Amino acid sequence: MNKLYYGDNLDVLRKFVRDETVDLCYIDPPFNSKRNYNQIYNNIGGEDRAQAQAFIDTWEWNDHANLCFDEILSNKNGVQTAQSIALINGLEKVLGKGALFAYLVSMTVRIAEIHRALKPTGSFYLHCDSTASHYLKLACDALFVTRGGDYRNEIIWKRKAGRGETNNAAVRFGVSTDTILFYAKSSQTLFKRQYRENNPYYIATKFTHTDTDGRRYRLDNLTSPSPRANLVYEYKGYNPPSNGWAVSLKRMKEMDEEGRLYLPLNKSQRIQRKRY
Repeated sequence: MNKLYYGDNLDVLRKFVRDETVDLCYIDPPFNSKRNYNQIYNNIGGEDRAQAQAFIDTWEWNDHANLCFDEILSNKNGVQTAQSIALINGLEKVLGKGALFAYLVSMTVRIAEIHRALKPTGSFYLHCDSTASHYLKLACDALFVTRGGDYRNEIIWKRKAGRGETNNAAVRFGVSTDTILFYAKSSQTLFKRQYRENNPYYIATKFTHTDTDGRRYRLDNLTSPSPRANLVYEYKGYNPPSNGWAVSLKRMKEMDEEGRLYLPLNKSQRIQRKRY
């Protein structure tokens, strides 16, 4: 598209985004934080700086909430599922028509439009926090999973610093994380693994052994954390730890054949795992 639309994403989705044309959708909506947010901007033609209200994150049951609620229950646009309708119908009885429910119905109509717009290979990332993440996951499950989609991940994003809650008046622990819910529209959804370069210092100080083929490895414990009778066995003259080995005899033999065991010359020492 190569276009930037400014405005309510619900209007943009319905007016400009066709069915199954989007590869990936990421939304960072208001969190129902009960706060209003400002942005600083330069007045055109003036030297002063001023603040303008960017968006209000204080919700209330109003005409817009009523409209969204009616749209979901009637499935006016054909984008809801029987499960999302039942969910919203049930939550109205639990939560009542207040701020949180207004937020949820507003989000549900938008999530449904996002599902419509995604390609079968598309993916959806919903950035939220603990204020309503559990309700939003239910809404996503009702709209994605019930139609062949898949819940893939809850990604925890740790911010650089937490929000307050450090003074003597604090009534809870500090909040230092946000949540990103990752959904696939179908089993065809693409996923590319993420890689980053290894830290040379970490490699040099932790992986201090070298195999005959030049690969670096470190030694790791091969002891079971808890006693298991089937893990207590002798292997090639090495006695087992008191809790037994961390793997079965069959797996021990497989690892040996794969060259993933370190067998010390002194049989009184322990077998260890090679981690490359």
